[in-house]
Amino acid sequence: MRFSQCFIPTMRQDPGEAEVASHRLMLRAGMIRKVAAGIYSYLPLGLRVIRKIETIVREEMNRAGAQELLLPILSPAELWEETGRWEFYGKELVRLHDRHERAFCLGPTHEEVVTDLFRREVSSYRQLPLTLYQIQTKFRDEIRPRFGLMRGREFIMKDAYSFDQDEASAQNNYQRMYDAYCRIFSRTGLKFRPVEADTGLIGGISSHEFMVLANTGEELIVFDPESQYAANVERAEVVPPPTKTSGELKPLERVSTPNAKSVEDLCALLKVEAQRVVKTLLYQTGDNEITAVLIRGDHQANEIKIQRFLGLHDLNLATPEIVEKITTAPLGFVGPVGLSNVRILADNAIGALSDFIVGGNEPGLHLMNVNATRDFTIAGWGDFRQAQAGDPSPKSGSPLQTARGIEVGHVFMLGTKYSEKMGATYLDADGQSHPAIMGCYGIGIGRTAASAIEQNHDEKGICWPMPIAPFQAQILTVTSSEATRVGSEQLYNELLQHQIEVLLDDRNERGGVKFNDADLIGTPYHIIIGDKGLANNSIEIKDRKTGEKVLLPLNQVADWIKKAVAQQLQTQN
Repeated sequence: MRFSQCFIPTMRQDPGEAEVASHRLMLRAGMIRKVAAGIYSYLPLGLRVIRKIETIVREEMNRAGAQELLLPILSPAELWEETGRWEFYGKELVRLHDRHERAFCLGPTHEEVVTDLFRREVSSYRQLPLTLYQIQTKFRDEIRPRFGLMRGREFIMKDAYSFDQDEASAQNNYQRMYDAYCRIFSRTGLKFRPVEADTGLIGGISSHEFMVLANTGEELIVFDPESQYAANVERAEVVPPPTKTSGELKPLERVSTPNAKSVEDLCALLKVEAQRVVKTLLYQTGDNEITAVLIRGDHQANEIKIQRFLGLHDLNLATPEIVEKITTAPLGFVGPVGLSNVRILADNAIGALSDFIVGGNEPGLHLMNVNATRDFTIAGWGDFRQAQAGDPSPKSGSPLQTARGIEVGHVFMLGTKYSEKMGATYLDADGQSHPAIMGCYGIGIGRTAASAIEQNHDEKGICWPMPIAPFQAQILTVTSSEATRVGSEQLYNELLQHQIEVLLDDRNERGGVKFNDADLIGTPYHIIIGDKGLANNSIEIKDRKTGEKVLLPLNQVADWIKKAVAQQLQTQN
């Protein structure tokens, strides 16, 4: 294509709204434009990247035995009410009514719709296993859309759904999709890691997230360098420490701690380490029920784990008003000693403590030398905290390490969560009816593109991996002579004949402008043509990512580019 005929509205200055590299560079490179918060138009250059990612996804989904279909964007409320998600999904679900006042939603995901399709059309085990997928626009009313395509309200997603007749077949399908995802993200040139994850709003038995490793990632993951273990901190298992056998217990001591509302303040005042402090968090777990959770002072509570332990769909801290009503103390001075009508749960790490410090349930008061075996009753023990660097791995015992990641894909083993509620059954060989065992598998297409930029950019712009680059090579004419025009046209046509995706910058602009735009757009190979190079029959080719340069005669450039592109594409496959 010719740059002069393309719609590529590049920007010279960084947009003020952009917080991360991918958002900033996609705007500057003329790939996307904001319509409203979390809603973007894909301009031609950006759409070329999106389509390339979609092609890789389609090829691998088809290779894994999935069949493509297209489900409607609008979903009737009745389907969501069958599964209980019409209310459970919360405010992220975009709800609307048609002219007859019938309720619908814009699909954020399509478990209900595809399960309804299955129950209408599939009746026999002979039709199983079955895996269906689509690539389609989704809608989620994010409370805080940000980071461009990373967290939008409208986005493009590949979602697949599998139906099986038994656990073994379902596990095979799950593994098949897991392997397909590994191939997809390898082919797009991403550095990624599959991690164990919480099932969230989708639900089900188990799941894995595919995380692109990047410092700007919103998710924190822990991993074991000695094994394959990796998990999102929401899901990461914390190995219980050995329980200490208490010797002689020190007497309980009341200590005045005015204004020491935080662990940091308390440690500074009493000159103790945070490991000796125990935080008491009060949660509203029922209409008239409060649950206290004890967490060591240097640890963070994991509300996903607490929620799962309690079997709740949602979990909220008690309000300051409720805290004061129960304890007669403001936030920061709550403790388990003397709490009445409150169930107390404790993280496993508390079992290794003795003579620790807690809030005294009075303003400006803490208690020292507290012991769980003597001073209060614990109703339940569990893993209620976030894993962190240095914790022993549940697989090898080696210290866990942390990294930040961007979730680009998620695979779920759903079991019969949806099929039982919606009556999606099949008849086995004996004529007996069984609910189908399901899995679902999502990939954020736009988020994959943005993640690639987060991993592949420099101060000048994007450095696209070859498989998803909008163009594979870019010709930059740096003089306006007839010889330059003829030479660039000749090379342009040769590259097209070699089926190279080439962008010819034929604009009447200064060389500096063209070089800056080429670096910004991130085409893998830049070919510079000017009078000096033509006179010496020495054309410069620059590798955008490494900066390495090659000088070749004009008649050898096309063959060199063809081989270089093929080699890079082969490396990613």
